[in-house]
Order: sequence, then C-alpha cells, then structure tokens
Amino acid sequence: MEKFTDDDVIVCRCEDVTLGQIREVIRRGYTDPEEIKRITRAGMGPCQGKTCRDIIIREVARITGKRIDEIPVPTYRPPSKPIKVGLLAEESD
Repeated sequence: MEKFTDDDVIVCRCEDVTLGQIREVIRRGYTDPEEIKRITRAGMGPCQGKTCRDIIIREVARITGKRIDEIPVPTYRPPSKPIKVGLLAEESD
C-alpha cells in the first residue's frame, strides 16, 4: 500500500497543484503569491483561488517566517472567454 504525505495533498483542486509543489516553489525563492500562481497555475482555475489562496499564503508565511498580513494577497481575475466581434455588434442594435 502506498503511503501518502502532506506534500501529496491537493491545494488547488482546479489546477491539481499539490502542497509539495507549492513548497518547492517557495523554497526556490518565490514567495509572492502572484509569482507562485504564475509558476504553478494554482489559483488560475474556475474558482480563481477562492479555495487555495489562503492555504498558499499560510504556507508562504510558515516557510518564510513572515506574518500572514505581510504577504500580499493575489488579485482575482475573472476567467475570460473569447467571443466574436459580431456578437458585440448584435447587442448594440
């Protein structure tokens, strides 16, 4: 039977990012949640980080020794979907 560790815990369910992946990126020196988001895609899924953002911030604080209120909060960006320009023109009629 395979033994799982806390590094195997999924932090970002939307993008399937584990706690181990987050910890590795932090150990490599990326301590800004925006950087972590861009490198791992954690927080870029449909929920836009609503479930993983706080976990990532707590992990950055734990590893770096900073207080949670010293960690910048990443911005929410609504998912975008390309649409045809013609659809916009139809709406203005």
